[in-house]
Amino acid sequence: MGRLEIFDGLRGYFLVFMLINHLTFTGGSILLHVNHAELGFVQDAQGFVFLSGLLVGMVYARRMAKDGFRQACQRMWKRALELYAYAMGCLVVILLLSRLLHYSWVFWGAWLGQLIRGDLTFKVAAATLLYQPTFMDILPQYIFYLMAAPPLVWLCLNGRFAYVAIGSLLLWFAVQVGLHLPLVDGADHVLGGLRTNLTLRAGFDPLAWQLLFVAGLVLGALSSTRQLDWRRVFGPSQTMAIKAALAFLVFFAALRLAETFDLLSDDVMARLAFLERRAEFGPIGMLNFAALAYAVGWILMAGPMAEASWVRRLAGWLTALFSLPALRLLGRHSLQVYAFHVVIIYLMRGLDWHYGPFSNATKILLTGFGLALLTLPALLREMPLGQMWRPRVMTSR
Repeated sequence: MGRLEIFDGLRGYFLVFMLINHLTFTGGSILLHVNHAELGFVQDAQGFVFLSGLLVGMVYARRMAKDGFRQACQRMWKRALELYAYAMGCLVVILLLSRLLHYSWVFWGAWLGQLIRGDLTFKVAAATLLYQPTFMDILPQYIFYLMAAPPLVWLCLNGRFAYVAIGSLLLWFAVQVGLHLPLVDGADHVLGGLRTNLTLRAGFDPLAWQLLFVAGLVLGALSSTRQLDWRRVFGPSQTMAIKAALAFLVFFAALRLAETFDLLSDDVMARLAFLERRAEFGPIGMLNFAALAYAVGWILMAGPMAEASWVRRLAGWLTALFSLPALRLLGRHSLQVYAFHVVIIYLMRGLDWHYGPFSNATKILLTGFGLALLTLPALLREMPLGQMWRPRVMTSR
């Protein structure tokens, strides 16, 4: 099992739970509680963005070293254009369905915002990725990051990865203290001048979430050019590092459970909400993600050589999980699958509104049906006819 295949399995795992978490049924679903996010402040989107950056760094750093900056830049921008086509295709499908399905403004109105009214100005804003419907925000983020990636990869290749990392961290911190707000207010003012109620609309702040992508990109580029030895970072001897990561995970799990069962005072909850701020990838999410990412990496790489038998067994279970063919299939075509998962979510919402509310058993069956549908774009792309539609560059990404 190669390293890239494990990454594919991880991305497939994230896609499965993104679908489960995004499916919106009346009264909720019991499956929402079968998720690692119940024991911390890390959700699947964070891992998905980080792994995307990691693979971009690994693949394109190698290509840039071989073919030069210009060729690698053209390939990344071509990839961004391809993803833009997927994002627009997804949007067009949803908007067409909103015209065909009865009462779509009721069950999709909050997700589509002003797009449900058919105003051309809002459609143009959506086409420029400034006005994003709910659940359609990962692809625009990835497009922005790919467009900015070539100089970052070049800097990493030339030994200046520290500048990239520091710049990314400072940009993230600027968002945490609100230095980006004048820029957002200015953009909203300009857009509002074009059309009443038109503002920037996105689920995540790309200036904050770039920290995940850039961190992955730097690590991937350093790994690809052999400036980073993963065996030293995740070696069996790194006992203090893994103990520190586990201590953080235990702390955040206890904090999450205390929040879930309403054991915290209002003052503590207010501070926790301020520090969490998922849309801006707040400090709690950042620290929890760093601890979890290191723990999972250590278990996968060093776990099989650990002295404790339970750690070796855990490493075997995780490796087997992320090696499942179905998860690797989804991960190999993750961005196409992500676009399709948005369509599934919207259709399930319409189904629930027209024919629900459903029992828990029916919700579980519908979720299983949705997960089966999720494999369709990946299977089609791996069929002989589908090969015509696959880019030659970074085909498993």
